[in-house]
Amino acid sequence: MLFKSVILAACAGAAIASPTKGVPKPDADGKYTLEAPGIRAQFIPFAASITNLFVKDKNGTERDIVLGYDKASQYENDPYHPNYGAVPGRYVNRIGDATFEINGKRYYTQRNDGNNTLHSGTNGWSYRSWETTKVSKDSITFSIHDADNSTGMPGRVEGKATYTLKKNSWIVRLEAKSLDTLTPLMLTQHTYFNLDAYANPATDLIMNHTYYTPYSKRMLANRGDMVPTGEIPYLPKGDINDFWSKPKQLGTNSGDPEWVGNCGTASGCAGYNNLWIIDRPKKQSWKAGKPSFTLKSEWSGIKVEGWSNQEGVQIYTCYWNPNGEVPLKSTQGGPASNGFVNSNGCIAIEYQDWNDGINHPEWKRKQFYGPGETYVWEAIYKFSADK
Repeated sequence: MLFKSVILAACAGAAIASPTKGVPKPDADGKYTLEAPGIRAQFIPFAASITNLFVKDKNGTERDIVLGYDKASQYENDPYHPNYGAVPGRYVNRIGDATFEINGKRYYTQRNDGNNTLHSGTNGWSYRSWETTKVSKDSITFSIHDADNSTGMPGRVEGKATYTLKKNSWIVRLEAKSLDTLTPLMLTQHTYFNLDAYANPATDLIMNHTYYTPYSKRMLANRGDMVPTGEIPYLPKGDINDFWSKPKQLGTNSGDPEWVGNCGTASGCAGYNNLWIIDRPKKQSWKAGKPSFTLKSEWSGIKVEGWSNQEGVQIYTCYWNPNGEVPLKSTQGGPASNGFVNSNGCIAIEYQDWNDGINHPEWKRKQFYGPGETYVWEAIYKFSADK
């Protein structure tokens, strides 16, 4: 959900941190590789990012289905900073008008998305290298210490990201502990998917992928700059944003008058960059019941199903990707691809709480955490392939 604003400023703390004593170093490309039956993934300390995720398609061919770069150094040097596979923080998505209030005191954050703050600005957690604190064959943990470094955010925060692979599954746990004062805390895992790994000979775009969110009959209404108005409308069947009544290809409504501007009338964004609310049945564990989202490609047969303890999911269909400027990895590509990630060529699926909730007390969301309180974000992604 970046690319709207191109940020060229150098970022403090971008150098790769050394792993904790006793923890092995990454490979020559700066990556750590984890494996479990049916799945293989690679990670880097910069932004605690996932860089590669390999699963088999319906023909048994291994596909790398997430966006990223071949080398860890490319993440630091990308001027567009798309948050490929990153953990942004300490507060993700937009802060309306780059300001919020705690107990009568007003704070001002960096305006890096028009008049608003996006992903805590250009010294947020996705601009910094985390410390690698634990590694095994199927799990890795990264940690970060944030001492008033997220511009305009009060207090110190300790963050931790743990990634674990199990059979055909990727399990994520994010934690953030506020050490000495109330501060905004909201995280996400910002992975971009293309389940064809750009190998589909007919298209390198995401619009043929089918998306389904059975618990999401409501969404946040937005201003033209994609900051929530406070309204929470219900989505009728057949609406451009209806993915709850039945599975639907992401490009189904591309001919509708509402398509252009649906993800930002002020910018003319076409497609999706919106937050759907996840209304699970009361008292149902987040790990139980249907997945809160399903994404599937008919061409590859690959399907990803997601469960999370979060009550919202932002999807972004990569409208702002600059054509011909951001290269694919060497593990991706095919006849329809020009070797680059093009506009509408991917989808970011970001579990999170309701964005800009710190400026909407009427929602009664828990987004400020005080001394000693720990915020926990969890998700499970399961992969399969239909023959």
